[in-house]
Order: sequence, then C-alpha cells, then structure tokens
Amino acid sequence: MKGSHRIIVESRKVKYDFIIHRNITIITGDSGSGKTVLIDLIHDYGRYGADSGVFLSCDCPCKVIDSEDWERKIEETTGSIIFIDEGNRFLVSKKFAQLVQGSDNYFVLATREKLPALPYSVSEIYGFRKSGKFHDAKQKYNEIYHLYGEISEEKNINPKLVITEDSNSGFEFFKEMSRQKGVNCFSAGGKSSIIRQLEQRPNEEGTILIIVDGAAFGSEMKDISECIKTKTQGNIVLYAPESFEWLLLSTKEIPGVKVETILQNPEEYIDSKEYVSWERYFTDLLIESTSKNFIWAYSKKRLTKAYFAPRIVNAVKTIMKLVDWEKSF
Repeated sequence: MKGSHRIIVESRKVKYDFIIHRNITIITGDSGSGKTVLIDLIHDYGRYGADSGVFLSCDCPCKVIDSEDWERKIEETTGSIIFIDEGNRFLVSKKFAQLVQGSDNYFVLATREKLPALPYSVSEIYGFRKSGKFHDAKQKYNEIYHLYGEISEEKNINPKLVITEDSNSGFEFFKEMSRQKGVNCFSAGGKSSIIRQLEQRPNEEGTILIIVDGAAFGSEMKDISECIKTKTQGNIVLYAPESFEWLLLSTKEIPGVKVETILQNPEEYIDSKEYVSWERYFTDLLIESTSKNFIWAYSKKRLTKAYFAPRIVNAVKTIMKLVDWEKSF
C-alpha cells in the first residue's frame, strides 16, 4: 500500500477530517480528546453502513480491529486502513509488530503508550484539535521535524556537544563535522539510549545537539520531549531528519543520483509491505543508486572518503541551516 489518504468521518455531532501519509500513524491525547469517538464511529459504519448515521469517505477501506481474533483479522486484511483503539494489550506485543511489518495495510493507532517495537515517525504523531463539532488532526510534534527546543528560528544553534543515535556511517560523518568545528561527538548506540546519554551529563554547559533518524524515532518522542522540558539549562536541541541517508540524498551532490521526484513525495513510492519505515527505504535507495560507482558505493557500516568531500559536507550544513557548524573558538 502506498500514498497519502484523506479520511472524513462525520456524524450529527462531530466531524473528523485528516490525512495519513505512512503505514503507521499514532493518535494520542488525554482521555476525552476524541480518539475513541473516532474509532467507534468507524466501527459503527463498518457494521451498519449508512444505517449507522455515520458518513465515511476514504479512497480505501477503513476498518476497526479489536482484541477478538486480532491476528487472523490483520493477516486476512489487505489494502486497508486499520484502526486500533488504546486498551488493546496486543498493541505492545512483538507479534503485533511482526504483523505490521510486511503488511499491505496502513495502521492508525490510538494510544498514549510507548510502542518501542514499532518504527514510526516523529512527524506522524497527532492529537485532535476541535472547533465546534469539527475535528482535524494536528501534529503532536510537528515543530521538531527539523529542530525541537525553546529556540527561535531566527537564532542559529551553536552546539558544544553532539550526540548521534547512529553508531555507524551517520556517526562517522557527524563526528568529522564536529571535529572540524572543535566539539565532541558521541554515539548513543541506539534510540533507546539517548535519554541515558543525557542523564550522564546533567550539568553540561552549552547547547547539546541530538541527531536522530526521525522516520523511526516516534516511540521515544514523549520521553525525550519531557526530558528537554525539564532540563533547567534549556540547552538541548533535537534534529530529526528522516534519516542520515535521506540527508545525503537531499544534498543532490552525489554523482549519478537523481531522486528529486522521489524526495518530493516519498509516500507515492514507498510500499508499506516492503518497508516498515521510510528510514529503511532511503537506505536501500542510496545503496542502489550508488551501487555501480565504486567511489560512492554507500554502506551503512562505513562511509567511503567521497562522502567527506567539502561539497557534500557543505550541502549537509545548508540543509541543517539553523545549526552553526563553523569552528568554535
């Protein structure tokens, strides 16, 4: 399943109108925010159709799955948007994560829980805002797609320490950029270790820049955003592009790599059955696009020297436009 899909659900009392772009969408918010009402309306429409008093519009089937025989229902469903409400304990299970991977469906999950087994995007976490009877989805963390923190967009970020989620090629690249700037760069060794890295530096002076793969970092966003808010220094900034590979592709500086059309609308090219996250897609796209060029052949484990060329480094700096990578004195 590919593409973006607009969903309109309406009853006499309430209307929801939102668009989902990827295979995993999270709807969160406090009790009474409208999550369960939405899913109940979709459930009623699926059971009674127009007789339910519910209007539902979407270009593909929408259905609700609950705890009863959920494994079989997911396995037998294709080309649909599956809604699951919080309270279904299987949401946190490894089996559910396995079924999502390789599924020809999109999943909309209403939950306030952390789902670490699912690689969902920081930009696909939503809460509902309402005006009268109208509800639409507002990105919960939409401001952190590039930078997150109490910092004006007019002010450059001048990091004194860099922490990367990645421990391979991405870490290599940002370690070199940090070396040129004259600051330290450490790898957290995975997304679940970011908080621990911050806890080990409770009195760090200067701005800490954290770089993560936004396409699969969604499960950590609640914890890290709370950590950022509680830090008395207010000196933590999160940079969350889709992935390191996305950054390299976006430079448009790699010889023979022409993927501008894909980068403009990735959802039209990424099949949920083949890729559980966009991060994996961009990795494969970069590997495939450079496979016939020995100098530029990309490996997630180790970068070739070509990627440290000034034109690549400068292009990445341009994309990370609010971060000051000039040497600190």
